[in-house]
Amino acid sequence: MAVYTDITEDDLSRFLTAYDAGTLLSYKGIAEGVENSNFLLHTTAGSFILTLYEKRVDPGDLPFFLGLMHHLAERGLSCPLPLPRNDGALLGELSGRPAAMITFLEGMWLRKPAAKHCREVGRALAAMHLAGEGFGITRANALSVGGWRPLWDKSADRADEVEAGLQDEIAGELAFLEAHWPKDLPTGVIHADLFPDNVFFIGDELSGLIDFYFACNDILAYDVATCLNAWCFEKDGSYNLTKGMALLEGYESVRPLTPEEAAALPLLSRGSAIRFFLTRLYDWLMTPPGALVVKKDPLEYLRKLRFHRQVANPAEYGLSR
Repeated sequence: MAVYTDITEDDLSRFLTAYDAGTLLSYKGIAEGVENSNFLLHTTAGSFILTLYEKRVDPGDLPFFLGLMHHLAERGLSCPLPLPRNDGALLGELSGRPAAMITFLEGMWLRKPAAKHCREVGRALAAMHLAGEGFGITRANALSVGGWRPLWDKSADRADEVEAGLQDEIAGELAFLEAHWPKDLPTGVIHADLFPDNVFFIGDELSGLIDFYFACNDILAYDVATCLNAWCFEKDGSYNLTKGMALLEGYESVRPLTPEEAAALPLLSRGSAIRFFLTRLYDWLMTPPGALVVKKDPLEYLRKLRFHRQVANPAEYGLSR
């Protein structure tokens, strides 16, 4: 369960007096998420998400995250909105952490998404990329190619504890990606973490996107690659071409990829896979026993990385050109 900072009912009730959010009825921690402490609140005014921003989140990034949600919503994207305090501020403090109240988005995330859901995700991702245009704040992607080696250096000496030969394999992969990472593809605001648990559906209809706390400015097609990794592989590790085709068709129905973006998909997918492998590896090795966090298997993304390494043509992802 991803609750790092506990809160008391008395402290929470006092916190709520700064908002036009009614009186507290109940609250509970939310298991999803790995960066912040999240709680579902029920008050006399409705339901809200309370987020306490933990030490891994730079407080200087919070205006970007909170402002971006407003910017996207104003341009028609369905996403939660930060609730202003009575003094107009979007941030408060609770239990020694910066904290925000976020409107509750109806829907639930899908444990077993089908191709039709992948198509909707592709459309929503492209719509987010277009809606992000003109947002006045920028944030670099700390977990793009420039951040991978420093992260790797924290785990490299113990990598072979996870799988024999891993240290040499990842060192070689990083060297290749650093030498070949594209520099001239279209960029903009990306979600950077659009996994199934960050997309809500009501029935088969996508109701909105959540959790913009990895959002940043980077290569737009890198976001597409992350979605291919997150949505189009089955539990046995196989790539589902039908899902990939649906996701890419959905994306291109709103924002067609340039020929250069399409050609770069195998490389971008390798980069996305190593990014999530490295963060999972670090957490797998460094999270102390008893921590209230469910560690995710880094080898899942190692297998995806190895798959992408064999892809010679974007058509293998289902891209029809």
